[in-house]
Amino acid sequence: MVSLVGVSEPGSSPSPWHRRARVAGWWAARAALALCGALAAVLLFARVDAPIGPFDATLAFRPASGGAQVSVAPLGELAVDVYDGPLRLDVDLQRVDQERAQALATDPVRLAGVVDQVTEDLRSAVVRLIWLTALAALAGGALTSWAVLRRRREPLIALGLTTAVLAATGGIGVATWRPEALSQPTYTGLLTNAGSLIGSAEDIVARFDAYRASLEDLVANVGTLYATLSALPAPAAGDDTVAILHVSDIHLNPAGFDLMQQVSQQFGVEAILDTGDITDWGSQPENRLITSVGDLDVPYVYIRGNHDSATTAGLLALQPNVTVLDDSAVTVAGLQVVGTPDPRFTPDKSTGDDDAGDDVLEESGEELADVVADLPEPPAIAMVHDPKQAPPLDGGVPLVLAGHTHSRKISELEDGTLLMVQGSTGGAGLRALEGEYPEPLTCTVLYLDRTTGALRAYDEIRLGGLGETEVTVQRIVVPRSAEDVAPVDSGPETPAAPASPPG
Repeated sequence: MVSLVGVSEPGSSPSPWHRRARVAGWWAARAALALCGALAAVLLFARVDAPIGPFDATLAFRPASGGAQVSVAPLGELAVDVYDGPLRLDVDLQRVDQERAQALATDPVRLAGVVDQVTEDLRSAVVRLIWLTALAALAGGALTSWAVLRRRREPLIALGLTTAVLAATGGIGVATWRPEALSQPTYTGLLTNAGSLIGSAEDIVARFDAYRASLEDLVANVGTLYATLSALPAPAAGDDTVAILHVSDIHLNPAGFDLMQQVSQQFGVEAILDTGDITDWGSQPENRLITSVGDLDVPYVYIRGNHDSATTAGLLALQPNVTVLDDSAVTVAGLQVVGTPDPRFTPDKSTGDDDAGDDVLEESGEELADVVADLPEPPAIAMVHDPKQAPPLDGGVPLVLAGHTHSRKISELEDGTLLMVQGSTGGAGLRALEGEYPEPLTCTVLYLDRTTGALRAYDEIRLGGLGETEVTVQRIVVPRSAEDVAPVDSGPETPAAPASPPG
């Protein structure tokens, strides 16, 4: 009889090769089971919530080819190839704690040590995460092995296997540690467009100190602004007028949202009208931040700007106090308001809308004029994003609000309609770090006759931009008689109460 090498004859004992293969397969199955349990436990439970400077952050390890990744909504992600291994450190900066941020901005000593503080916070959080990850992996591997194999010694074997893998992972990380990679980050998401938004990396570094100093200035400015309010005369006696806040082009600047909220409270406004560009790119990460308008205690009327997506408008429409106008009308604070969105969507220069001529804007204004013509009575206010949408409304609406240009301008159209173009309530967002002269944060409180809707007066509010300390509030009273109305020129703004430079 011919025997094949490595093949046992019937009734004979397994060959050594078969025994070794079976033992190796059994240990491979044990290792796979322990590692699957360990990985599942890490993904489910190995997560640390920790303060990092003014941020509330979540840290976790995720399967990847090593390195670290910092997610900063809505800007995108920052990746650093600082070590190799099967796990990547993910840091998700979820929100800014207002109390910590204000304490940081108003304390020069803490502000000067912010880098050291962030470094210490991050180091402490990572150490906690390493211990938690190790414990979760060991427990997950041991429990999974016991639950599946039901043998007393299997948890101990799983602990040994998991410990070996953890030690190997840590050893690879230490052996491949590349601190020089920290100076060579990779940007993805919205930060891919950082060159067009905020200039080169050298520009950002050069302007960081000015931005840090401006945090303290902003806090001082807001306080001075409200102190100034008490010195202003009332726009009208009694309850004859209704106060409405006009904002525009916030471009996702948190300072703009804060300014809008505080002005609405301090000036007692009954509604907020937003003429668009609440975001920069109309992207999903940005949309997570704009829902804060739902926390305002007054009605919020919004039209989409050319930087706002349809998704952004839809998300805002879900907020309990928000009305999104799209060739439609709404009554707020007893006054009827109509509005139309910007027909373009141009944030990333890829839609082709940038090449659209003025005819598209004029047609949009004509469509809104048709809406006005179908109403029983002319509305008090019309809202457009681009001032080029306003001419078709001339004569049909007494007041048109617009934005887009980031420059405040007030003019009277040929047939008597007043066109008020707002500056940027967000100081143009990230554009505050671009150019030699920073844009100010602006908004306007309108005082309209509660019965007729006629504009009686308005307060122009201006906070100095990046690195500036001046605050101005200027009251303009509109003549009551239509025959006496002259072209309105806002003129140069005079400081109502300049804030003291930081000491």
